[in-house]
Amino acid sequence: MSNPLTVSSNLSDSGPECAKALSRNPAFRNFARRLLPAGIFIWVTLVAIGLWSLWGYENAPGEAGKPPQQWPSVSRIQLNRSNPTLVMLAHPRCPCTRASIAELARVMAHGQGRLSAYVLFIKPAGFDNDWEHSDLWESAAGIPGVNVVSDPDGVEAGLFSAVTSGQTVLYNTGGQLIFSGGITGARGHHGDNAGESAIIAILNATVPERNQTAVFGCPLFNPTFECQGTLDESKQY
Repeated sequence: MSNPLTVSSNLSDSGPECAKALSRNPAFRNFARRLLPAGIFIWVTLVAIGLWSLWGYENAPGEAGKPPQQWPSVSRIQLNRSNPTLVMLAHPRCPCTRASIAELARVMAHGQGRLSAYVLFIKPAGFDNDWEHSDLWESAAGIPGVNVVSDPDGVEAGLFSAVTSGQTVLYNTGGQLIFSGGITGARGHHGDNAGESAIIAILNATVPERNQTAVFGCPLFNPTFECQGTLDESKQY
């Protein structure tokens, strides 16, 4: 009767020999050479599909609101009769809106006191009192000249017909709508864009190329919405 230990040892010793034999087998080597490119192709394809999906999401605008042409008289935000009044409606937990806040800072730097600005963070009913006081709130509050306001139940957002975080409206001193849209070029993207350029042109008393742009952000009235994030966000965090 064979010793089990001897059999096990023989099997262990035969493993490397089998591997060497397979490596010397022309059929096996041809198979391995064909399998490697196929594996690389599959991996590259999956990565490309993932990046394409994320790119498509980044460049997909949110639902466009239709703000009133005239400043809503029942708004608790006061229209400035000396300078244009800007209002941004925002979701305090939307990572895409971080870029909108950053672009607002650039707008305010160009404005140099020629603009009255508000950022209204929606606060749904039933959430903690400080739910809207996120890092986005702190970032907006840190911009000189920007007033940050809580918007319980989204009442003000409703008055301005905003449905997507980052929706920005600009009214002149007579209360007429002169710009509506987003101030980023895509979800979470920083840098020059049509919305920011339009507002700066208006402040400089020139005619903007457009006075309406797409809005890139999370739904305002879905407090549990989880943003998929963006390529820029993944690089930053």
